[in-house]
Amino acid sequence: MTERDMQICILYSGEFGKKVVGNLVNLSNFCTACGDLCDKCRAGRTSFADMVYEIHELPADLPDFIEDPADLFPKIGHCDLIIALGIHPDLLADIPALAYSINARAVIVPVEDPGWAPPGLQKQIREKLESIGIECEFPKPFCSLTITGKPVIDMFVKLGFGKPELKICLSEDGRFFTRVEVQRDAPCGSTWFVARKLKWSDTADHKETISNAHHSYPCTASMDRDVQLEDTILHKGGYIIREAVEKGFR
Repeated sequence: MTERDMQICILYSGEFGKKVVGNLVNLSNFCTACGDLCDKCRAGRTSFADMVYEIHELPADLPDFIEDPADLFPKIGHCDLIIALGIHPDLLADIPALAYSINARAVIVPVEDPGWAPPGLQKQIREKLESIGIECEFPKPFCSLTITGKPVIDMFVKLGFGKPELKICLSEDGRFFTRVEVQRDAPCGSTWFVARKLKWSDTADHKETISNAHHSYPCTASMDRDVQLEDTILHKGGYIIREAVEKGFR
């Protein structure tokens, strides 16, 4: 199986899931970075709509305890990769059974909020999936996902989604960003937005430009302090894109 042959199923609740879907399929109105000055730069970007076989929005207004989580899942056909975004913890706990039933090969559970997949739940899900030979990752945030050595998950990263990578060109005097090309985009699409905001901006002010763009996109990661990170997940996302920019032009 090649990257383009992969079949993806997305299960989500909330705005973050909608952004990931919009970025993957490259909706024509997805990016608003340039406003009325839009030059349709994303028009030539590859759409992966043909790989997204199933998209299901699950209810967000569910009770704290769900007795039969399987009853709330829609009927799903075979998919190679399940991406579960912000779904109820009880539904998440049932993901291994769902993955096994549709012969999935990998599961990605992004953690954009400390409550989405607490460490204990992650451990439980990971152990179940690994025991039945299914790859899994819990990137916190989603834009921290990089090459793992796990074939199916690595295929997703190689499509161009995960930890941002940029190719940057500067003016001859090094003062301005003249070209900022996205090599790998954050799954939510924020890297493309930041790249457009950086173009022709002053390199001396890059930290402020990145921060403003990251917040105005906006990044939907939580501002609640995460025990494992000892920081907020939103701040972690900000550090990741700043590192990508600095790596790209230094």
